[in-house]
Amino acid sequence: MEEGRQTKMHEFSRGGACPITLAVVHKEPASDYGVSFPDFPGCITAGKSIDEAKDLACESLLLHVEGQREDGEPLPAPTNLDDMVADPENADAVAFLVVSVPDAHRKAKRINITMPEEILSRVDAAAKSRGLSRSSYLTRAAQEVMERQGRNSTA
Repeated sequence: MEEGRQTKMHEFSRGGACPITLAVVHKEPASDYGVSFPDFPGCITAGKSIDEAKDLACESLLLHVEGQREDGEPLPAPTNLDDMVADPENADAVAFLVVSVPDAHRKAKRINITMPEEILSRVDAAAKSRGLSRSSYLTRAAQEVMERQGRNSTA
């Protein structure tokens, strides 16, 4: 990163005392915003806007961590921000995101639910368009509703 250039930091989290990792946002002319996780090689995504890229980064990391958990792989130790900013490979970064790593030790429980077929079709289409499983999509939707309710109850 150029000397004197201000580092932009965006922080977002899904609640709880989760460990954090850093994501690097890149932008090439005439392309989407790309997001990569140097601590999680192969975990990448992109979005038309930086906000969409941020949201997709959370989803991408969730899927990546779920895969590591299923494969019995340990989670990496996070790189600190100073080292990430100093890395020449990140010289063209437009932003760094601080992302909560999904809890890799949370136990999932299989449930059986009933919903109208039309809604289920819409859920499946929305999940697929975001690269999520039905379960991951419904879990995230429930978390977002509960977070909104929590914010509204404290207002």
